[in-house]
Amino acid sequence: MKTVLKLEQLGLLALFCAVYFFIYPGSWGIFLALFFVPDVSFVFYLISTKVGAYAYNFLHHKGIMAIVTLAGIYLDRDLFVQVGLIFLAHSSFDRVFDYGLKYDDSFSHTHLGWIGKNANLGKN
Repeated sequence: MKTVLKLEQLGLLALFCAVYFFIYPGSWGIFLALFFVPDVSFVFYLISTKVGAYAYNFLHHKGIMAIVTLAGIYLDRDLFVQVGLIFLAHSSFDRVFDYGLKYDDSFSHTHLGWIGKNANLGKN
């Protein structure tokens, strides 16, 4: 099942990139400059795991980024659409590598399971 989920995320990554580059012609420079911006949320883990998890989840939540994208379409603001598509692509990219939305107890505890040195937690 994990392979199927990763393939699904790869497909979504390709879709979001295709829409970004072919339907809302964005530049590579903007794409590369913004692609890892959601990971700036890691800084909030310096405050606490709870604040870090909320910041991380906000910038990696596909529903929120879909709203940004749709708002851009509705308001006819290509920049909103492009940022939404870039962040959606980033979220799919992260999920290919098992980085899911975070629980507030640990950075390593995601909705996809445990990652990193804690990857074996929860397995019997």
